[in-house]
Amino acid sequence: MPVPLFDAGATGDSIYVNGKWRAAAAGATFVVTNPATGEPLATVADGGRDDAREAIDAAAAAFPQWSGRTAYERAECLHKAHQLMLERADELAQLMTLEQGKPLRAARNEVRYAADFLSWYAEEAKRIYGSTIPSARSDQRFLVLRQPVGVVAAVTPWNYPVSMITRKVAPALAAGCTIVVKPAEQTPLCAMAVFRILEDAGVPAGVVNLVTSADPATVGEELLNSAEVRKITFTGSTEVGKLIARSAASTVKRVSLELGGHAPFIVFGDADPVHAAKGAALVKFLNTGQACISPNRIFVHRSIANEFLAALVDRVGRLRAGNGLDDGVGIGPLIDESAMAKMRRQVADAVGRGATVLAGGERLTGEGYDGGYFFPATVLSEVTPQMEIYREETFGPIAAVLVFDDEDEVVAMANDTVYGLASYLYTRSMAVAMRVSEALRFGIVGVNDINPTSAAAPFGGVKESGLGREGAAEGLAEYLDTKLVGISI
Repeated sequence: MPVPLFDAGATGDSIYVNGKWRAAAAGATFVVTNPATGEPLATVADGGRDDAREAIDAAAAAFPQWSGRTAYERAECLHKAHQLMLERADELAQLMTLEQGKPLRAARNEVRYAADFLSWYAEEAKRIYGSTIPSARSDQRFLVLRQPVGVVAAVTPWNYPVSMITRKVAPALAAGCTIVVKPAEQTPLCAMAVFRILEDAGVPAGVVNLVTSADPATVGEELLNSAEVRKITFTGSTEVGKLIARSAASTVKRVSLELGGHAPFIVFGDADPVHAAKGAALVKFLNTGQACISPNRIFVHRSIANEFLAALVDRVGRLRAGNGLDDGVGIGPLIDESAMAKMRRQVADAVGRGATVLAGGERLTGEGYDGGYFFPATVLSEVTPQMEIYREETFGPIAAVLVFDDEDEVVAMANDTVYGLASYLYTRSMAVAMRVSEALRFGIVGVNDINPTSAAAPFGGVKESGLGREGAAEGLAEYLDTKLVGISI
């Protein structure tokens, strides 16, 4: 079915600055490919320093007028964008499947999730409240104002190429900020489609700007070094996040980082092993395991380990890998050859150190697979802390299962990581749920719940999984400065 959200013959004009679509200043381009087939989808502008600088200038020039608009006017643009995104949901989902690879059903779910941020922050724009503080002096009054930080730079990932844009753009616009977005080089077409929606929703020129580029370092350096950019928000790897945090210090920018994860999934002995295995399979193989909240280490109590593994392997056996546009596909392709190499390396290391492959484990080949990056849903048992997969984020469809005997032991093992984003536990005991939720050093805990996320809920991690929160009122606060006004009367 055709995807009319982009014109394959005109996608060289993929940079959006000051309300106009154009090519890169240097005329450079790069090719976007379909990870399921390896076929080219489009050629897009390969932006550089000059393009980033122009986008920053446009955002800075638009900031006074946009921040001076009423909250209701800003909310109207976001409401309109929400409506348009829902109207174009099917087209957006098809584009996402072509460019990123996830099954069409999952792509549709992401579009709805992305639209939720536009709707939520349209309402939150009207709830940016200040306060008054009593003074010790009778002739003095204190006012506390919440004001937009200014120009924002956003760097977004390929694994959720639509929702990770709206999760940043929506609160920025609601707060009164202007923004420059550098999308992942693997998924610029999805970013273009989102920006066409913002354009059609009436967001004024210069308020939102898009710089597509195959060289994130060059554009990123310009965004980080600019004194006009007062905040940077990044979703991606911990390694890159650390570099951004260091660079942002040179101009003392506000920083929000949503980084890697190494989620534990704990199944206690009182849990229903079949129900827990269903939950583990759903969240582990979500987006082919290419999600920062995907469980990396699955800890199962020894008393129910055999039942859990049998149920998990059964569910995995029913997951069909293939092109996300095909009916019945539950596992799409990995994003690229580098991701494939990581899967093969982690499995080889685990097996070499004593793990057993209960399902999957080898790259899929043959008709329908050879052109893409397909790795099947894989289950490893007898995993130990000595294996790479126990320490390293997988970001792929490998379920690593370990056995434990008592609560203190499993909490210590779960916390034995530098990461701290999402975590999960299954139990029938409220006491266990409360104790373990409080003891887990992670920003998110799902208790018998594999989807503890929402536009209305704060999302983010601790330790090396990030700084700040996205979503909810906390997400809006990340784009606001606090100003004190003292008045002598």
